[in-house]
Amino acid sequence: MSMQSGSMRLSVSDLHASVDDPALTSMTLLNELAGRYPKAVSFSAGRPFEGFYDVEDLSRHLATFRSHLENEIGLTDEQVRRTFFQYGRTKGFIHDLIARQLEIDEGLTVDPESIVVTTGCQEAMVLLLRALVRDTRDVILAATPNYVGFIGAARVAGAPLRSVREHERGIDLEDLHRQIRAARREGLRPRACYVVPDFANPSGASMSLADRMALLDLAKREGILVVEDNPYSLFHAGGSPLPTLKALDDQHQVIHLGSFAKSAFAGARVGYVIADQPVTPAAGSGAPVLLADHLAKLKSMVTLNTSTVAQAVIGGYLLENGCSLRRATAREAEVYRRNLATVLDRLDSVFAPAPGAAQDVTWNTPQGGMFVVVTLPFPADDAMLEYSASEFGVLWTPMHHFYGGTSGFHQARLSFSVLTPEEITLGIERLGELVRDQRTKHPGRPAGVPALEVSAA
Repeated sequence: MSMQSGSMRLSVSDLHASVDDPALTSMTLLNELAGRYPKAVSFSAGRPFEGFYDVEDLSRHLATFRSHLENEIGLTDEQVRRTFFQYGRTKGFIHDLIARQLEIDEGLTVDPESIVVTTGCQEAMVLLLRALVRDTRDVILAATPNYVGFIGAARVAGAPLRSVREHERGIDLEDLHRQIRAARREGLRPRACYVVPDFANPSGASMSLADRMALLDLAKREGILVVEDNPYSLFHAGGSPLPTLKALDDQHQVIHLGSFAKSAFAGARVGYVIADQPVTPAAGSGAPVLLADHLAKLKSMVTLNTSTVAQAVIGGYLLENGCSLRRATAREAEVYRRNLATVLDRLDSVFAPAPGAAQDVTWNTPQGGMFVVVTLPFPADDAMLEYSASEFGVLWTPMHHFYGGTSGFHQARLSFSVLTPEEITLGIERLGELVRDQRTKHPGRPAGVPALEVSAA
């Protein structure tokens, strides 16, 4: 710290390391570029489709929830006003509706008291990591590439992350086993493994039923928790959905993270965590309480409670759709299926190699979700992103941000959720122009790396 010209000045070295962490600044860069190049086709935003939003729906959702409180719960007018306008229950008051939705859509029966309604799923991550990690010996394992928000939550919570390889079928279970054993040899305590089993952000990878069962078996043998993040499972491109890890969990091994950001709308900032693990008192006497109750204590010191108005809107949204998100998001799911098919078709058209030529642009083929990963024959870094936006009018997300800067330097994530087929077609044509530009400038550059890089964990 220093005093200059009579005013206090801080050095970044005086602050927590997370404020200057690249993982926390990467999304700021993308937002700044989108603002500077508003006419660029943007494959960078991971937002849900906006075409069905109507501001008038908000008041209807509120009225629906008010009717629910009066007619089903039996609250008086005064109690209803208090529910909407006052501080609310720390664990939330739409937990019963969330439990009903999970049973209808996922065949998952949970105690509503094990649910903590949070201010977006991001808060759930921070609370959970803060609770699980006592000191630097406790580590969380996570597949790499990884959602930037979880990396950032770990930095903020001071939770050390240990990288586990990911392949086209999701987390590499053999490497997970190796990393658990290696951490213990180093005197560390592996506490939990974070996974996105369906259409992971950013890779789009999904786990098979066999791998889901094997993950739970491995976690049971090794005595670790599994943190399941489930934002995309509603958005299959076809076929039957697989059960969530929590639906397969009969040992209270899985902590389940959910959100209404991709299903209802992100602006509500309503998420939740299912934490039904019993926690025994430190002294060894007294009845266990749920991990959810401990998370609620942490939440009470962070946000007090999740917005009562936002919860009421989401509650009305659920009630109007029979507490089924599959029913509520049927139109959006069709948009994502159409857009994914368009992306894959246009990539094949634009980047199909000439007869006898090597394929130097490759991509994966997710079975749902919102993301495709493209591997390019040149560095896809932040400088190239700005060049792409300024010269060719197309934005994408450099994959190295999802590897914590250790890999993914030739890869780009394409998010297609908010685009029309026409915009997708134009954007991929512009990406093709960028590739041709780089081929001309660097004709001797070797072809790209495999379609899904893995980090050297």
